[in-house]
Amino acid sequence: MSSYSQFSLLTQRRFLPYFTVQALGAFNDNVYRQAIIALLFFLGASDDQLSLYATLAPAIFILPYFLFSAIAGQFAEKLEKHRLIVITTTMEIVIMSLAAVGFLLQNMPLLLVALFCTGVQSTLFGPVKYSVLPSILKPEELTGGNGLVEMGTSISILCGMIAGGMIFQIAGAHGPQAAAVAIVLLAVLGNVMSRMIPRMDAGAPDLKIRWNPIPESLAVLRMARQQLAVRNAILGVSWFWFFGTLLTSQLPAYAKLHLGAADGSSTLYVFALALFSVGTGIGSLLCEKLSGRTVEIGLVPVGAFGMSAFLLDLYFARPGFAPATGLDIAGFVRHAGSVRIMIDLVGIGMFAGIFVVPLFALIQSRTDRTQMARVFAALNIQNSGFIVLAALVGLGLHALDWSSPQMFLALAIANAVVAIWIFTIVPEFLMRFLSWLLVRTLYRLRLHGIEKHVPDEGPALLVCNHVSYMDALILAATIPRPVRFVMYYKIFNIPVMSWIFRTAKAIPIAGAREDPALMQRAFDEIDAALAEGEIVGIFPEGALTKDGDIAAFKSGVEKILERRAVPVVPMALKGMWSSMWSRRDTRLGRMRVPRRFRANVDVVAGEPMDGAAATAEVLEARVRALRGDAA
Repeated sequence: MSSYSQFSLLTQRRFLPYFTVQALGAFNDNVYRQAIIALLFFLGASDDQLSLYATLAPAIFILPYFLFSAIAGQFAEKLEKHRLIVITTTMEIVIMSLAAVGFLLQNMPLLLVALFCTGVQSTLFGPVKYSVLPSILKPEELTGGNGLVEMGTSISILCGMIAGGMIFQIAGAHGPQAAAVAIVLLAVLGNVMSRMIPRMDAGAPDLKIRWNPIPESLAVLRMARQQLAVRNAILGVSWFWFFGTLLTSQLPAYAKLHLGAADGSSTLYVFALALFSVGTGIGSLLCEKLSGRTVEIGLVPVGAFGMSAFLLDLYFARPGFAPATGLDIAGFVRHAGSVRIMIDLVGIGMFAGIFVVPLFALIQSRTDRTQMARVFAALNIQNSGFIVLAALVGLGLHALDWSSPQMFLALAIANAVVAIWIFTIVPEFLMRFLSWLLVRTLYRLRLHGIEKHVPDEGPALLVCNHVSYMDALILAATIPRPVRFVMYYKIFNIPVMSWIFRTAKAIPIAGAREDPALMQRAFDEIDAALAEGEIVGIFPEGALTKDGDIAAFKSGVEKILERRAVPVVPMALKGMWSSMWSRRDTRLGRMRVPRRFRANVDVVAGEPMDGAAATAEVLEARVRALRGDAA
């Protein structure tokens, strides 16, 4: 693989303006919301007034997601996406101008009306935010691009909260005027950047807009449930929001009672939130490296159990009250046990990022382009419900006098249970985790031509040399799309590995003399998979190599292409002959111990061939040329 980095996207016009617009939007929203709180303190609001705002504001902001997400999804599907982003950022200028008047007049009702309008504008932008990525990114860039977006969002939210709270501290008596100017300027900047986003085709330009929110909300929710993997990826993203909402809602009380924050000071709370947010950004960026630039949902279990592990340790790190009070950040850091708490907060955020980024990439890679914006509208509706549920659960546990550490313990257990449940009903998540863990532990993969030659959509037949029992897992770990592998039934039935192969919908095959009925079923299933637009992978040698050389390709590949002449992608594995999983030393009656841990393995893809012109002999020559002398 080349020295490509996801950060190179930030130098390209197809991504940078979009990234800047969404980051500025998140930043400005939080500047505005925190500035309202700062204004309440500036006006000397009572505790009851502060409590009323704390209850009303989240409800006012999130209500439009329930009311208008389905309509927003339809607009995002029908309109050219660049145009819609410009419209939404223009709306932001108008809304923030209204909010600026509210600050200048110090009129709280007007600010709450503007907050509702902000929620409406965010609702319209929501389906575009993620549905636009497959239009501007290549499939192998989806994970890295989503990682950058999640990093940008989490850091923008944090910085927006800090900046919004500091406006009144810095500007003093001119705080309302400073807040008014800041939010309008940020909105204008976002609109200017939105005009630099390249134009993109609409997903469904002929779609008829239906205005009734209730039946349309139900319709998009049904649409999001069509594919099992997508449905449960959406469930996973919603759980991420439940988890994050419940966790962050406890941080103010946790900072005061268990970290020892000084009365009336929010510095330790912001510090704890910053650790979590930075961790989320780090985890989001790590996903591309860990996934090998594929949509690797095997990372989802890693993230889920990592979240629970660090949250569980956070409970044990300080289950009781803080040993000292009146602390600022420096005072907290100097106390015993503080480093452990900081590591836990960063760790929770990091694994949360590893958990959620592959889920977004999976939704984008498995959803039809003509439905994607509406599927993300359904995601926003469901997310909103989970956020409200998290708030209600937090209030209920607080009413039961649960402490913040006790809530963390319950959330850690619940997160593990939910993760196990999701992976039970969608075995593909766990299967991909096991194959990812096995392959990435044993080998250091180097990819050549995968992103260029393996088609992003539509049917294709992959043909590759067959060196070891790990070949199918290695190819599955390097190809962004799911692959239906055809494999010798005795390999298919290897204990433990068999579960992985069955979950991946591999197709077992036998020779005509061994089991002609099984062979015929295999050819029928291959043809059906190709007819459905899937990728099928075969090893035309028919067996593992016994000497490291490539054996003659059998005629089965020609029979497949006679029935359905799909594009054929020749591939080669290099470096697997020395693996303990090959047949290099079977004459010794035992597996060979590999010469080095995490050996380099090259996976090479060649230019696709026309299936109508491909023969076994020609394909064998192509694979030989790709492999060269490296067995």
